[in-house]
Formats: sequence, C-alpha cells, structure tokens
Amino acid sequence: MARLPRLCIPGQPHHVLLRGVGGQAVFVDDADRDAFLTHLAQAAQDHRVAVHAWALMPDHVHLLVTPTDAPGFSAAMQALGRSHTQAFNRRHGRRGTLWEGRYRSAVLQSDRWLLPAMVWLDTHPVRSGQGGEPGQPHPWVSAAHYLGLTTHRVLTVPTAYWALGNTPFAREAAYRTLLEQGCTQTATHALRQAALSGWVLGDVAFVAALQTGSERRLAAAQPGRPRKPQPEGGM
Repeated sequence: MARLPRLCIPGQPHHVLLRGVGGQAVFVDDADRDAFLTHLAQAAQDHRVAVHAWALMPDHVHLLVTPTDAPGFSAAMQALGRSHTQAFNRRHGRRGTLWEGRYRSAVLQSDRWLLPAMVWLDTHPVRSGQGGEPGQPHPWVSAAHYLGLTTHRVLTVPTAYWALGNTPFAREAAYRTLLEQGCTQTATHALRQAALSGWVLGDVAFVAALQTGSERRLAAAQPGRPRKPQPEGGM
C-alpha cells in the first residue's frame, strides 16, 4: 500500500514521532540530548515552528509542535534530523543514517487533544519505566517548564495551558494534577495510533471541516463493505 502524503495543517498542533533506525539509540548521554534541544530550537526558529512539548526517549523522540506553514514544517523536521545525525555521528565516530525513514506526524484538534497530548508526552518515560514522577518529572520531557521548575526558551506555551488558571501558581497546580491523573488508556491508544498512521485526531466535525480543504483522506475508512445506494423512495 502506498504511503499517504504527509499532512500539515498550518496553525494546528501536530504530534511528531521520530524513531531510531532499527530501534537503535538516538541518544547516548545527556550531552546528546542537550545538543538535540539546541538543534530543535534552531530549526524551530528558522522555519517558524512553535514547540509546545517533547519527550526524548532512548531510541525515539516525541514532539508537539504547531507549524506556521507546510514547507516550514517539513524543512524544520528535515533540518532537525540532519543536524542531530551529523552531530551524533561526529561525536561518536559513526557513519550513516540515524533515523528510521521519514518522520511521522498527526494533526490534533487543539481544544480536545492538545492538553492530553502534552500530558502523554510528559508522562511517557514514567509509563515506559524510565523513571520520574509528576512531582519530580523526568529531566528529558518538557513537564518541568509547565510546573514552574525551570524555563525552556524554545517552548511556546499553548493557549490551552494558559486557560488552566489565572495565575502561574494556579496553572502549575492544575497541570500537576493532570500529570498525576495521567492519560486514559483510550487517549493513549488514540494518540499513539494517530502518530503512527498519520490520521487526524479530532471529532467528526473537526475532521470533516479539514477534509473540505484537503484532497488527502484525513481519517481511516470505516470497516466493512461500502453500503449499496438505496433506490429513491426505498429504505
């Protein structure tokens, strides 16, 4: 089956997945992770992509971003992958590709899925047994910024987070509660499948509205055979 064209909807959040080729590590140590975030900040600035969250896992990376335009989104991801590969290879004396093909991404309905996606990324190491907890988040997710524990200049705080409270303390407390609650199994499955498949994640009305402006199919077809058209006047 041919791969779907990669989808970009400017102004909408996108969940991005980059995986190491063959499941190999894309980070050896914290210096590699620091370098990746530097490359991410540069690519985002150069190509006008807002970065909302990240999770740096040993063999893959999750990002939550909002692009300004489709060419900028593609260029930013290509620049990020290329710059990290070059730096990683140079530092560790290796050659060849680092990433498993092209990046994967899914458009998210902001008012319904942006905060769940942030929580999903910021609790990913905990779910994967990599350590960390809501009160003391894993150092290589973006949660510390939203809990007021540190500041990452590369991050653009989304509107959904500002709506959590009228003061920094209220917003931080509300986000801590969301992290403690975690994502439901249903939300976890939906976010994972959307990233892997490239389908839009949102309600029926949201997907339908986007579909009117796209020639690419945005949601998986319903299972089963297509229904036969009924004759006029019949059931």
